[in-house]
Amino acid sequence: MEQVTEIDHPVVKRYLSILRDKNTETAPFRRAMGTIGTILAAEALTDLPLQEYEVETPIQTATGYKPAAEVFVIPILRAGLSLVDGIISFMPDAKVGHIGVYRDEETHEPVNYYHNFPGGLKGAYTLVVDPMLATGGSGSHAIKFLKENGADNIRFVSLISAPEGIKRLREDHPDVPIITAAIDEKLNESAFIVPGLGDAGDRYFGTL
Repeated sequence: MEQVTEIDHPVVKRYLSILRDKNTETAPFRRAMGTIGTILAAEALTDLPLQEYEVETPIQTATGYKPAAEVFVIPILRAGLSLVDGIISFMPDAKVGHIGVYRDEETHEPVNYYHNFPGGLKGAYTLVVDPMLATGGSGSHAIKFLKENGADNIRFVSLISAPEGIKRLREDHPDVPIITAAIDEKLNESAFIVPGLGDAGDRYFGTL
């Protein structure tokens, strides 16, 4: 699927199995999220530009590399926080912003209740992070809001995606690549991903 990357990796499959298991407790659930977050970040930043510089090794001068663009991580609260540690362990210099979105009970439209972004969104590699891409409503809203605030190089990073959510993001934001660890079957009548893993935020924060 154009602009959609589903990571096919044995380690990802192993940790996804741990995350899907309803008997997995909070600590191993968090560790698995961290590992997959690191792998997702590596995939999302494969085209990060680099700047060369000289490094003195104990033997001789060598060519070193450092990022030539800033990386911003913007989790959609609160579940998006579950992937942040894994991402910034891979990219420790990344700046982290936040966006909170809820669905209005009357209009059924997404509404911001909080946002805090680093300065300089334009030109930065901006990773919008949400572990479950379900309907795509919150993700699409967050991307639109970031674009309105100057972001022009956005990638959407999710753990598990439903076809319905992918379709919504592709229609609303065809310029935004989607990086995910798994594309599941569908949404159920309650808009949970099937087979999914339940509520990622509750399982990560231990608030079941």
